[in-house]
Amino acid sequence: MGAFVLLLKELEDEEKVLYKFGPNENSMGKIQLNKITRKFTEIEPISDLSISNEFYFDRAAQRLSICFIRENNVFPDRTTFES
Repeated sequence: MGAFVLLLKELEDEEKVLYKFGPNENSMGKIQLNKITRKFTEIEPISDLSISNEFYFDRAAQRLSICFIRENNVFPDRTTFES
């Protein structure tokens, strides 16, 4: 079974980037990456209690890590994690 995580950017400045994340646009939480400390913070869990928040948070963090490291700090307005 594959994994799919949708990420939608809400805010970006010099210090942080904030995305909504989840399996679809109806069930989303919020994740923040502090660009200075390189730490991820869950701002809001996914609203659907039947969904594993940790599963989606971890994969959202993986995708944002790729944006930060491999893609030279470029954070698109919409991106996905797919496996």
